[in-house]
Amino acid sequence: MTFLLDKTLNKDSVAMGEFTLCRLLLMNDSQFPWFVLVPMREDKSEVYQLSDKDQSQLWLESRLLSVALMDLYKGDKLNIAAIGNVVSQLHLHHVVRFKEDACWPKPIWGQLPMKAYNTDHVEKIKQSLLAPLGVFGFSEL
Repeated sequence: MTFLLDKTLNKDSVAMGEFTLCRLLLMNDSQFPWFVLVPMREDKSEVYQLSDKDQSQLWLESRLLSVALMDLYKGDKLNIAAIGNVVSQLHLHHVVRFKEDACWPKPIWGQLPMKAYNTDHVEKIKQSLLAPLGVFGFSEL
């Protein structure tokens, strides 16, 4: 079965690659290092709906991504959330936060209009994540 990404996630993000379970997206908002893990399972909107094996894999992939993001960006805080009020497809946000960012200490959702990345910046981000995550089975799309 072919995995289909929600149309809103597809429109608002850039695919970075895939782990064993999840597709990794970069939200196309250059104001924040904002990434999303989407388990490649159909008809799942909540973590508890995943099998035990998939839940374990999701938390492993989230941990690997979290370590890589904090090493890369040196943030003050990492916000991780599975909200799904607008997009029902199961997805897990990872947002690196800085005390000096435009929304600190509030959540980023709905605060500012998105500002798209340029293509060169997206490619730099992708390459900087491939090195630390590639050893864990992460591959570029």
